[in-house]
Amino acid sequence: MDCSRAQQSQASDEVDKTTAVVEKQQHSQSKQVSKDVREGEKTGAWKCPKNQLSRIMRPDDANIVGNVHGGNILRMIEEAGCIVSTRHCNTQNGDRCLAALVRVEKTEFLSPVFIGEVAHVTAEITYTSKHSLEVQVKVMAENILTGAKKLANKAALWYVPCSLRNVDKIMEVPPIKYASAEQEEEGRKRYEAQKMERLETKARIEEVMPSPPNPEDPPKEKHTVGFSQSSLIHLVGPSDCTLHDYVHGGVTMKLMDEVAGIVAARHCNTNVVTASVDAINFHRKIKKGCVVTVTGRLTFVSNKSMEIEVLVDASSLVEAEKGKYRAVSAFFTFISLDKDNKPLPVPALKVEGEDEQRRFDEGKARYLQNKEKRLSDKTRRQ
Repeated sequence: MDCSRAQQSQASDEVDKTTAVVEKQQHSQSKQVSKDVREGEKTGAWKCPKNQLSRIMRPDDANIVGNVHGGNILRMIEEAGCIVSTRHCNTQNGDRCLAALVRVEKTEFLSPVFIGEVAHVTAEITYTSKHSLEVQVKVMAENILTGAKKLANKAALWYVPCSLRNVDKIMEVPPIKYASAEQEEEGRKRYEAQKMERLETKARIEEVMPSPPNPEDPPKEKHTVGFSQSSLIHLVGPSDCTLHDYVHGGVTMKLMDEVAGIVAARHCNTNVVTASVDAINFHRKIKKGCVVTVTGRLTFVSNKSMEIEVLVDASSLVEAEKGKYRAVSAFFTFISLDKDNKPLPVPALKVEGEDEQRRFDEGKARYLQNKEKRLSDKTRRQ
């Protein structure tokens, strides 16, 4: 009995010590934020703000083979980006606002995250224009038993601040301080590039996605676009939404990743994982009470990877006369793995018709462009 009490006392002491350390860190972070705000108020520009989230990965975060679901990582990335953007945009006088996600530039899944590891998500504002801001996010996975850490994900996201009084009113973004003129110029180039790409994407977002196969129809031929095309229907509830009663970007991205994973698995009939996400564009807001239809289809297949286009359409349950509209579009890249998590060859895609051939050629161009960029980045690092 005495031994048990001693152990409980020792455990309690350890908890007290840990709590004291955490409180000290939180106090230090709070002081730093206050200092940055005071400096920003004096100069009219803030240092590049940062935010970090940490969470241990649980069994309900995993996919069917035990790796943390890519959609959950995407949701954490968006949450961290939203926090740092909203906090920064409310450092000025005027209407209070909430940062809304409008585009995910690129998300790379570099290493898998496993159950029991801690995901540290760090978000930093790297560029601001008058009405938008770019956030760079990194995810580090830590094995708290061994102390080993690895870079799991990198992402670039764009946000705009929406007034809490009027969601259609876009607020001005406080400027940030740059380390150099070159850093600011690089950010401006990224801003102009994503702005141009968003305008180009808008020209084709209304393309109608074919209906998924009817179970009563004859089965489609394997490895065709129609065979693996999949859809998911979701009713938007309060837990999916922001203070404005519009869907969180992270919720939408998780649904999109799930559908893309189903498409990839049906094509390969193996374990599949998300390798990267390209150009998620949020075209229109999705309000609470809407029904969203998330549809994915293969557009391009190389010998090692699959590109899947995912489109999100939304319609109101109570205002059906307004019809369905295109809310989000994106391209996901998946790879096929064996039981030992080693890459497997991907079955070739059987293309049927001019539209599928056109999408295949466009996908191939994106694949070659991304491949060239990766080689260029690797050479530059060396």
